[in-house]
Amino acid sequence: MSKKLGLLVLVASVGIPFAAANAGRDADTASLFRKSSESAEYFAGSYGYAVFPTIGKGGLGIGAAHGSGHVYSNGQRIGKVSMNQLSVGLQAGGEAFSEIIFFKDKSAMDDFTSGHFEFSADAGAIVITAAADASVGTTGADAGASIEKHDAATAGEYKHGMAVFTIAKGGLMYNATIAGQKFSYTASSHS
Repeated sequence: MSKKLGLLVLVASVGIPFAAANAGRDADTASLFRKSSESAEYFAGSYGYAVFPTIGKGGLGIGAAHGSGHVYSNGQRIGKVSMNQLSVGLQAGGEAFSEIIFFKDKSAMDDFTSGHFEFSADAGAIVITAAADASVGTTGADAGASIEKHDAATAGEYKHGMAVFTIAKGGLMYNATIAGQKFSYTASSHS
């Protein structure tokens, strides 16, 4: 049991520097997603979004991921959000990626910002790994994905009122799932 705990601590410590490195870059990250033809239309049509400049993820059988970001509604930052994920299964390596979650309506945003939210097993997104020139999604694989940082991959549509997009920043990992991501939200204080 102590070996598993040690591995979890090691994996988490690898991911945390990735997440801390770009914690204050919401606008730059949102700009990358705005430039992508797949995600640009969601900015105008969604109720709001949560943006994570960097999520660090690593694992070998047992994996962990962590990232911090902010939630926006009507162009205004309304709160802070952190994401943690633990997983067991076929996975090896480490990666860093940006993630944005669009909320179709107030109900979806309220669900996400209720304090603690977790993506269910049917949640999905596609992660592009620039070095591999391919994307591996939760529904299969696509060859020939763009290696440009400004090209985002999309889950394609709202599912349960949310649409998730990711952009690979570096690393190589076999495991492209967002299922099990747990979010903790804290509203901004307004005076």
